[in-house]
Amino acid sequence: MKLAIVHEWFLDYMGSEKCVESFTNLWPDADVYALFDFLNDEHREIILKGKNSKTSYLQKFPFMEKHFRNYFPLFPFAVEQHDVTGNDVVLTSSHSFAKGIITSVNQLHICYCHTPIRYVWDLYHQYLKESNLDKGFKGYIAKRMLHKIRLWDSTTSNRVDYFIANSNHVAKRIKKIYGKDSEVIFPPVDTDKFETESNKDDYYLVVSRFVPYKKVDLIVNAFAQMPDKKLVVIGDGPDMNKIKAAAGKNIELLGHQSFSELKKYMMKAKAFVFAAEEDFGITNVELMACGTPVIAYKIGGASDSVIHNKTGILFDEQNTKSIIDAVNNFEQNKDKFDPIEISKHAESFSRKNFEINIKEFVETKYGQFRN
Repeated sequence: MKLAIVHEWFLDYMGSEKCVESFTNLWPDADVYALFDFLNDEHREIILKGKNSKTSYLQKFPFMEKHFRNYFPLFPFAVEQHDVTGNDVVLTSSHSFAKGIITSVNQLHICYCHTPIRYVWDLYHQYLKESNLDKGFKGYIAKRMLHKIRLWDSTTSNRVDYFIANSNHVAKRIKKIYGKDSEVIFPPVDTDKFETESNKDDYYLVVSRFVPYKKVDLIVNAFAQMPDKKLVVIGDGPDMNKIKAAAGKNIELLGHQSFSELKKYMMKAKAFVFAAEEDFGITNVELMACGTPVIAYKIGGASDSVIHNKTGILFDEQNTKSIIDAVNNFEQNKDKFDPIEISKHAESFSRKNFEINIKEFVETKYGQFRN
């Protein structure tokens, strides 16, 4: 079985890249394709085992590394120029364009789908408003381009033989948007990088990028109304000024932290608070690997990883009242949350389990395809 791996692009070492890392662990001889690749040496060694990916013509475009989003109307055409002929299986890691790769009837295309393109589907109107593109001539042009990409995205779902979703939440979105069934295989979490800590300190924790959909401002506003409870916030991003303005004396903003410092806070936190509607939410599992309970919004991937009243608390709505009620609920029942049991639960999402499941899925489907 000759296998090719197709990923959107390589810039950072985030959740989708961690999936590709496992793919190259399983199939180290596979060619890897991407629209562009600007990995540093450390991340290249981890994700691609030191090799270079095969990139598109976009790699040489000016300012691509920092301003690649300006070129997104070109991405559908560019991904179709990857020549993956000669491979028996094409495994795409897709959160936007990778699944649009062109394959032949003699090739099996399996897509590990992190999400359908969020800014052309469920976050379409939010994206336009936040980008100030909801009106005017620029808005009209943007809407036309997003409309074309939406049609392309819908059509190219038929190029995939099998979808794998990274959560039940994403599986529902694949069914609604593409009309396709999918099997759920949760993404890899490096649980072995964390240790269980049973002796917790008296603070709640947020770890996040400060962007609107993460809803960090909601959490900060909620704790501003609970001055007797300490909140530590780690992260940075465009919403920093808004979050600073809302923070009370009981809220400590630490900005970006090294992994070693971040890990200490994760291990010692009383509980982790998470208010985003996330596709899966790897950070939730990392906190549980530390034996730390998670207080999370129940819509999204958190409902797959957090067991209500056992490894954390799930709340119903993205508003301050719901967060306050969930924190008070946790305070009243905190003795029932066992760090050892929480950590054991996190192990079910380990990288080892992910690689076993992915390998079995690909080999089984390829065996059926050949017959």
